[in-house]
Amino acid sequence: MTNPPEQASSVPGTAPRRTELDVLRALVVVGLVFFHAALVFSPDDDFYVKNADTTEAVTVVAGLGVVWAMPMLFLVAGLGARHSVRRRGPGGFARERLLRLGVPLVFATVVLCPLPQWLRQRAADPGHDESYRRFWTRFLHVHPDLADFPFVLDGEHFETGHLWFVVLLLVFCLLVAAVAGPVARAGERAASALADRPALLLLPALPLALLNVVLGMEEGFAGWNRWTYLLFFLYGYALADDERSRACMRRLAVPVGVAGLVLFLATAPGFSAADDPFTDRTPLALLTRALFSAAGWCWVVAILGLLDRRRARRRPAPVTRGRRGRVLGYLVVAALPLYVLHQPVVVAFAYGVVGWSAPIAVKYAAIVTASLTVTLLVYELLVRRTPVTRFLFGMRTAPPSAPPS
Repeated sequence: MTNPPEQASSVPGTAPRRTELDVLRALVVVGLVFFHAALVFSPDDDFYVKNADTTEAVTVVAGLGVVWAMPMLFLVAGLGARHSVRRRGPGGFARERLLRLGVPLVFATVVLCPLPQWLRQRAADPGHDESYRRFWTRFLHVHPDLADFPFVLDGEHFETGHLWFVVLLLVFCLLVAAVAGPVARAGERAASALADRPALLLLPALPLALLNVVLGMEEGFAGWNRWTYLLFFLYGYALADDERSRACMRRLAVPVGVAGLVLFLATAPGFSAADDPFTDRTPLALLTRALFSAAGWCWVVAILGLLDRRRARRRPAPVTRGRRGRVLGYLVVAALPLYVLHQPVVVAFAYGVVGWSAPIAVKYAAIVTASLTVTLLVYELLVRRTPVTRFLFGMRTAPPSAPPS
């Protein structure tokens, strides 16, 4: 039987799925617990629960994460989409993503997302005594609104919260399923050009900067404009597993990484001096957004190249080998459920901890430790044990014997 056009690889030198990127994705998801716990102590971010004392250190450390972490998640998702389209064809890929992303999106929006919003109201007004059950019904009072596409539902209290990542990822997957062939062919042409001119690897920074400069950056989407993530997803789909583009990333990893650090440091005057560097139209704000965008692309390229260098230096070993490998393999499989679960848990513990009379460091450590522990326990004891709960959280209904490869 002949495979669908995108099921067989037409890209010269295409390698098997890069499991080290699956591990990186899982570690980024775990890192979000540390990140969101830190926002409780940020003087700038409008997080659900805020500590009375804050520190500017959070802003700096958070910036080091947002410049690359979420872009990397979308790029790795694009790479995974390419492999999935090859196996299933565009139609099968779209159906699979509707189940694996759409089901947990609906379930978690209804069951988990109301809790942080309810706690926000209670934290802002200690006299607020509305029951959770009553607030839950008001949270779900929504109406269609296409103005914020692809977030097409709106309401006084409704939000998708941290699930914005799942919303965007599902939309991007359905878009790429519709144009899988042309995007793949464009990627082949781009990779062929990179083989002759490696410096072209820096060109994707230009459309990223253009979107952030013209449309503005969005604090609610980890500092990037939502549509820049589509570009990262497409870059992952079209380029990330082509051996020609990977060779360029390995070759340029160190100088591009250094350039990314310099560009990121150059954003400091704009982020500290502009009234609103995310949306202002002043020359300083526009320059800051352009520098941030270029820094993000450079960091993503550098990380991909350095990981590939490490992979090339030694024979790849299954991520399940040894105790450390088993832990990483466990997190790879758990990545989506942990992402879905983590923020309501962080907010719930932060709500209780901010009232303590203790230093910021003690409160932060308590929120992180408790949130990680409970999130992993909920996943282990309540999510992964039954076919129904696995389905609701976007997992295969039968536990795999090893992480996907």
